[in-house]
Formats: sequence, structure tokens, C-alpha cells
Amino acid sequence: MRYIFITGGVVSSLGKGIVAASLGKLLQARGHHITLQKFDPYLNVDPGTLNPYEHGEVFVTHDGAETDLDLGHYERFLGIQTSRDHNVTTGKIYQTLIERERKGDYLGKTVQIIPHVTDEIKRRFTLLSQKESYDIVITELGGTVGDIESLPYIEAARQLHYELGPTRVLFIHLTLIVYLEATQELKTKPTQHSVRELQRSGVQPDVLICRTPKPLSREVRSKIALLTNVPRNAVIQALDLPTIYEVPFQLRKEKLDEVILRKFRLPVRAEPDLTRWEAFLRGLHQPMHTVRIALIGKYVELHDAYKSIQEALIHAGGWQAVQIDLLWIHSQELTQENIARRLRDVQGILVAPGFGERGIEGKITAIRYARERGIPFLGICLGMQVAVIEFARHVLGWSEAHSTEMNPHTPYPVIDLMPEQRHQRQKGGTMRLGAYPCAIEPDTLAWEIYQKPLVHERHRHRYELNNTYRKDLEAAGLKVSGIYPEKNLAEIIELPSHPFFIGVQFHPEFQSRVEEPHPLFRAFVEAASQHS
Repeated sequence: MRYIFITGGVVSSLGKGIVAASLGKLLQARGHHITLQKFDPYLNVDPGTLNPYEHGEVFVTHDGAETDLDLGHYERFLGIQTSRDHNVTTGKIYQTLIERERKGDYLGKTVQIIPHVTDEIKRRFTLLSQKESYDIVITELGGTVGDIESLPYIEAARQLHYELGPTRVLFIHLTLIVYLEATQELKTKPTQHSVRELQRSGVQPDVLICRTPKPLSREVRSKIALLTNVPRNAVIQALDLPTIYEVPFQLRKEKLDEVILRKFRLPVRAEPDLTRWEAFLRGLHQPMHTVRIALIGKYVELHDAYKSIQEALIHAGGWQAVQIDLLWIHSQELTQENIARRLRDVQGILVAPGFGERGIEGKITAIRYARERGIPFLGICLGMQVAVIEFARHVLGWSEAHSTEMNPHTPYPVIDLMPEQRHQRQKGGTMRLGAYPCAIEPDTLAWEIYQKPLVHERHRHRYELNNTYRKDLEAAGLKVSGIYPEKNLAEIIELPSHPFFIGVQFHPEFQSRVEEPHPLFRAFVEAASQHS
């Protein structure tokens, strides 16, 4: 078993997750059994209670963990399934230690950062490899070198390197090469300082990946190598690219995967097989036409809040040679007066998930516009619930229909709190989370899309379609085409009278892959392509 640790320096948001996923893809394509994990230094137990503006999307795993959005990149790039053990936070580490201390497990000893915190971090570093026989485990360490909260993780990684040796543990440091427009020079000093900060913690990087807006000359690479003690062939250039899906090919061109394998004293086998990935990129770069899709949500200022949806649309578009022109619209801005002007040029409308009352009326207005004008529509989670509210108001005539999340006193609670959630007071990790089965009814749009009687999709919600009103809704033309069999919960709704109108209680975006786009997104993009 071998371990790779990826750290970041100079500034945050350089793309450690994309680098980790791209390297994992290259090693996987060479035949190695790979997994990836993310360690976050914040004190929250998980990101489930964080505002999307604070953290971006919460990615939900098959086993129901609320995790960092980088796990989405891991799954999309490698086609793997992650779990709750793939994302560890300082909150989880401390929670475990405090629970042990309260039980008396430490026999009166003083609980300290070293050895207790670092030992628990090391246990988590190696936990995945104890459960399954991986060849290489890639660990992304969140934050930036020099952050106080990151120090225990770097120390724990240093200790693991000491215990297992340089042929089983190596370090990749992702850094920024600054370009000064005024002098038209690349500056390496911030990178030098970042590496020295890492060295002060006892860690010598084996590989440097340098984010740079301009190509690195031989002289610049040699200077970086000399001043950081990193071999010149391990100073890797990472130029800015039009799409993240080109990163594996850039790293392959730089021979990163070969450098890693040689440092681990592993054989460098045949070239990585990226045939399907190349086919996807051809469709992405050579589209036959463009489709404009409106993504309507309440956090659209931060695109990362809907990261998996955005990438799922790109996957579907790439395989159909369709360029997705995504129009980000804040639902709070939509009114009956401006809806036609704001949405007049779109060929598809996607209403995104979310929580709370803000922007709900704008979403209802957009869904009515899509329903009445025959525009392809996809509603996800809250988007599906709002579609039910819109139908109840404007088709059944229940003008005060609503969800009890927004209006507890509505006379028509067509969306209501799930029974098992009624007495739930704790917020973190208590929603309906993870994969549940969905039985699909034959001769429906859902069946046409999935082509199978049973699927498993991931959830993150507390509210559901109220079965008290289901007969009335279906009698008026709203079809429930997918249910959770055990409790007869509505999972999919659609309008048979509409060219393409479907809402899902789950989050299909979490299971879309570069090499296997989700069928719902493929069907939605295809319908939008055909819409005039």
C-alpha cells in the first residue's frame, strides 16, 4: 500500500481536488486500484450545516454522508463510489477523541495534539486501505501550508512518511507561480517561501505542481528545482486550461504519473488508456450546436453551490456534441412581469435544489412558464416540490397550496415534513440522506429515460409530496412515475401532456460521471436540443 499526500501553498483554490482526481485517473488508467480521500481542517463535523455561500455544494455519498464537494470530482473522474470514510474533518477527529476521553479510554493521561490527535489522523489516513486492498491512496489535505489549523495534518503525514519510508509515502505540493503583467515576468519567490514553510514542518515535497498562466522556461524550472530541493523532472507545469477535463492530459504530457510510479519503485506499464475520455473531449470541443439552459436557484452568485449539476450538464452535452450555454438566474429576481423577457431565449429550464422560503415564488413563476409553453423542464429536490406546488395552485386552483417548510399554516400542504423528521431537533446529519431505491412505473417518461424497473438514487431532504393530495394531483394530470416502495413515497413526478416535464425528489447529479453521464441529464439535454 502506498500513500500520496497533496498539499497547497501560496493561495487557496488552486485546484488540489482536480489535481488529485486527474492523477488518480491517470494511475487508474494504467491498471492500478486507486482511491482518494479529503481531510478538511475546519471544526464542523461535516459541511451539512454550512451555508452554500460559505462552502459551496454539499456532496452526498451513497452511504449518506454529507461531504466536501471535492469528493464529487473524485467520483466523476474515476467512476468510483466514495463513502463517509473518504472525508474527514477536524471536527470528526476531535469528536472521536473527546468521546474516548469521556469514557476513560486514556486512563487518566493528558490528551494532547501529539500523540493523540496525530495518531487519530494517521488512523484515518490508513483506514480505507485497511478495508480494501488499494494500490495507492491519494489524500488531499485541505487549506494552505502555513494555516494553523492544518499543522496537525502535516505533522501526521510527516510521521507516516517516517514510519513507512520514502518508497511508500510521497508528497505533492501544489503552488502558484505569480505572473507580473507590468514586467511580464514569472515570479517564483512565493513558491520558494511556500516550500520552505512546508520544510519547516519537516516535510520535503517530492513533486511540485506549479499553477501558472504562462509556460515555464527551462531556466525557471531549474531555478525552482535548485531552491526547493525537488528534482527538475518533478517540477510539473500546470497551465490554466479551458476545462478541468483537460487536466489529466496536461499532467500526462508532463509525465507526472511516470514520476510518481518511479518514486514508488513501481513498474511503468503501457500508456494509460483514456480512449473514452478522449471521445468525450471531442464532443465537448467540437459541438454541433448550442443549447441554452436556465439554471434557476437561490445561490447562483456562487456557481460551486451547484457544482455537480453544472458538471452533469457538461457530461451530457459532451457525449451529444452539444455546447451547454448555462444561464444563471437568481429565483428571487423572477416575477410574472419579467419572466417572458428573462427566459425568452432558453431551450430548457432547470430548477435547482435548496432550502428556505427566499426565491420560492420566482421558482414557481419559472415552472409555470415552462409548463404552459412546453419548454423542457427538470426539477431537482426542492425543484420537484415547487413543481407540485405550482401545479396545485394553477391547475387544481388551490391558490394557497404550499410546503409546510415555507408556510406551516397552508390549507393545502401538498409538500409536508416526513413523519420521521417531525421530532428531529438536531440539524447535522439527520435528513433523509444517501441512496434509496426508486421503483419506476412502465410506459412513463421516467421508464423511457432509465429503461429499468428499479434504480438507486441519492437523497438530501426532510420534506416530501404529501400522499393525502396525491389522488387529486394525479386526477388532474400530474403523474407519479417513481416511488420508494417501502413507504410509498413519491420520488418522480411528470406531466404526460408535456413534451418533457419531470421532477425528482433525489439528486441525480451526484451520480453523473465523465465516462457515464446520468440518463436524466442526457434526456434533458436531448429534449432541450430538440426544442425550438
